[in-house]
Amino acid sequence: MLYCFACIRRHTGGSRVPRAVAGHVLEDIVKEKIHPAWHGEARVHCACGNTFTAGSTRGDISVEICSNCHPFYTGTQKFVDTAGRVDKFNQKVAKAQAKQAEAKARKEKKAEAAAANV
Repeated sequence: MLYCFACIRRHTGGSRVPRAVAGHVLEDIVKEKIHPAWHGEARVHCACGNTFTAGSTRGDISVEICSNCHPFYTGTQKFVDTAGRVDKFNQKVAKAQAKQAEAKARKEKKAEAAAANV
């Protein structure tokens, strides 16, 4: 017999979903035809070159950082700069400062011209 989670919650008074109900394991309790296919041996590829398997609803997964290259696990600081975000920001700041300097020079030149005409 299969039970859905809503039925289990209703029969248990809204409490948590138990791991086993009446001798059924959790896999027997879920509804049929509404859950995605489960891949127990999904391959995970990291940008550092590490490859491992894990359970997932996707068969092939690509990640940027894994436990082999993450600073928390390796103890080394490593900057991950996708598409040069820091460089783009620095270029925007430099362009804004150049525009401010040009505006200041125009304003001073205009003030000098106005003072010479008086």
